[in-house]
Amino acid sequence: MIRVVLVVPSPALRAGLSALLSSDDQIKIIGERNGWSDSLLEQNEADVVIAASASFTFPDDLPGAPESAGILLLSDEPLNIRAWTRASRQAWGILPLDSSAEELITAVHALSEGLIVGASALMFPSEEETSARGPLTDREAEVLALLAEGLANKQIAAALGISEHTVKFHVSSIYSKLNVTNRTEAVREGLRSGWIAL
Repeated sequence: MIRVVLVVPSPALRAGLSALLSSDDQIKIIGERNGWSDSLLEQNEADVVIAASASFTFPDDLPGAPESAGILLLSDEPLNIRAWTRASRQAWGILPLDSSAEELITAVHALSEGLIVGASALMFPSEEETSARGPLTDREAEVLALLAEGLANKQIAAALGISEHTVKFHVSSIYSKLNVTNRTEAVREGLRSGWIAL
C-alpha cells in the first residue's frame, strides 16, 4: 500500500486528487491539508506527499515532509532543477496541475519506488532557451556570485586571483549566456535561474 498525503490549498483540487488517486487500490490517502503541518506529515509517515502550488523554488519550501517520502509537485511553473538535484531527497517529481489520473497514479507509483518523474517542459528548458543561454561554467558562476555582491571587475580579479581582462571576458560570456545587457539584469537572471543563492 502506498500512503499518500495531500498538501493542497484548494479544497476542490484536494477532493479531485483524492477521488482520482482512490481509483487505484494500491494507493491510500492518509491525510489532507491545505498547508504544511509538521506534526501531520511526521505522524503519518507518508510514502508520497503531493503538494500543489503556483511555483516551487527550493526543497526548503517543503518543511516537515518526511525525508523518506517522495515529493510530487503539482505546478505549471518550471522547477529549479539544480536545487532539487543537489537536495538530499532522492525521490521527487513535478507534473502540471491539469495532469490526468493515469499520469498522477503512475507518478505516485514511481515515487514510491524512489524514482524521479516529471513533465519535461517543467524540468528542462526548451532547446531554444538552452542554446541562447547555455550553462555557465564554474568560473562564470563564481564571477556572477561576486557581481551579485556588487564587486567591481578589479575586486573580482583580486578575489579570484585572475586578471581584470579575464574577468571582463567572463562577464561578457555571462551576459551572452543569460541574454542580458548589464550587471543588474545578470544578477536578476542569475537569481531567477538558480545560479545565485541568497
